[in-house]
Amino acid sequence: MTTSLPFALFWPLLVGGMGTIIFEALLNPRPKPLWRRGLAANSVHLGSWLLLFGAFILVLQRPWFTVVFILALQLVLVQSSNTKSRTLCEPFICHDFEYFWDAILHPRLYVPFFGTGLAIAAIGAGAAAIGAFLYWEPSLVSQWGGQRFITLCGLLIAIGAPLIALGWRALTPTTLNPVDDINRLGLFASLWAYGIALMRSSPPAPEQSPFYLLTQKIEASRLTATSNVRPNVVLVQSESFFDPRPWYPDISDSLLKNFDATRLQAQLHGELKVPAWGANTVRTECAVLTGLSPAAWGPRQFNPYRTLSRHPLPSLASAFKAAGYRTVCVHPYPASFYMRHKVIPPLGFDQFIDLTGFESSDKQGQYIGDLAVARKVGRLLEDSDNGPLFIFVITMENHGPLHLEAPHQESLAAALPTAPWPLPAHLHDLAVYLRHLGEADKMLASVKSTLDEHKRPGLLGWYGDHVPILPEAYEHFSLPAGTTPYMIWSTQTKEWSNDFMPEQHDTCALTASELGVQLFKQAFGHDISSDVIKAEPEPQEQE
Repeated sequence: MTTSLPFALFWPLLVGGMGTIIFEALLNPRPKPLWRRGLAANSVHLGSWLLLFGAFILVLQRPWFTVVFILALQLVLVQSSNTKSRTLCEPFICHDFEYFWDAILHPRLYVPFFGTGLAIAAIGAGAAAIGAFLYWEPSLVSQWGGQRFITLCGLLIAIGAPLIALGWRALTPTTLNPVDDINRLGLFASLWAYGIALMRSSPPAPEQSPFYLLTQKIEASRLTATSNVRPNVVLVQSESFFDPRPWYPDISDSLLKNFDATRLQAQLHGELKVPAWGANTVRTECAVLTGLSPAAWGPRQFNPYRTLSRHPLPSLASAFKAAGYRTVCVHPYPASFYMRHKVIPPLGFDQFIDLTGFESSDKQGQYIGDLAVARKVGRLLEDSDNGPLFIFVITMENHGPLHLEAPHQESLAAALPTAPWPLPAHLHDLAVYLRHLGEADKMLASVKSTLDEHKRPGLLGWYGDHVPILPEAYEHFSLPAGTTPYMIWSTQTKEWSNDFMPEQHDTCALTASELGVQLFKQAFGHDISSDVIKAEPEPQEQE
């Protein structure tokens, strides 16, 4: 043998380390170069490479195979981050690792954004590379013996781990703005920073939710659904709902005619500032239900339902339940997605109707149609006993990937009357989206009509969880503002009291964490003091 074991590892270590820098530069947007990040971030990067190399070569026993394997994993992260940045305006963060498992359980929601052909080709190439390296590259254990090999691997890990620890301690605190943090720190350091911040954070306390005080107020004053004639309340979180007409004037003015008519009659409406773009529905959903802003969640804000599955909080549903309402959640998708089966019941819902409550004939496109959900809401209202209902609806029809559907030429007249056929590429997904948006508008009219016809008064809340994923259209035109419309409409015309009127701006804008409180206040009106209504949750202290 002409070379020592350390020398046999030198070139793979050097080439692989350089490879991590080159592959990181493929991120879009690209982070700052190494020489502009500071010593701490570079220490974490170097330590991560040494730790990964030492750990994987301990298993694979082949240095060049280890280099290719680690770089391939990094390339997956880079591609994932670029896809996420393009579609969701947010890079890959530590919290996103769990979505790889979701991609296996729910491939339709994830794999098409990467390209099904690309995914199959990558799997095939990976399998071929594994076979080739196992066949041609000899094991270091067979060459140098197990004791020397394990000792050297342990040394690499022992050097890498302290470099990570020392570098992490010297990093500037994360801003919890993923775009800024990955730009300052790079891929490896930002993943470590977000992961450690997540582990060190604490869940919000129940007292931070405004519904904690609201529930106490109701219980103390014995306000129940029988105190007066309480309205049935339906709150609809409409998938990817926003008004695209100001963004693209060629869209037909009549596309959202029911939305326009209802907004004119609404007691409160305007723009909703939502903590999500294109996806991550549960960020908006959680804010509305718990009344907690992203700041209250700290590092847990990126998937708050993981925390809620273990630490339930007071919610809009539990407040209605305390007031004597029967509470129902309707979501026409598997209950396990986002762990809703572990989150929704503890939030105070008596019943959770998921995909099993619908038929395959209810589909409109890829998912259960909005009109089928409206019929389900109608049946719930018809079958209710003498008590009032609170129904929270999470629709699915307009969920992506939109490019898996073909646009319908016959529907263009109602949505894009001046568009040519065949459609240019940037209008393909937009046309599909607008067709489903028209169905959401019909659902709004249906639910509104059902509430109007019921003997009990009705209250309807409506909002979009985020803007849709339309990267080609956004690149061709421009990005929309990112807010979604909301409104609260009642079957009874009432005047807002000055004590309960939110601070008004031009469009009475709200944040998602304020919407649920406003809806609850409208249901109970003067029975709830303005001190409780205006209570704001305190942000969680960050470590």
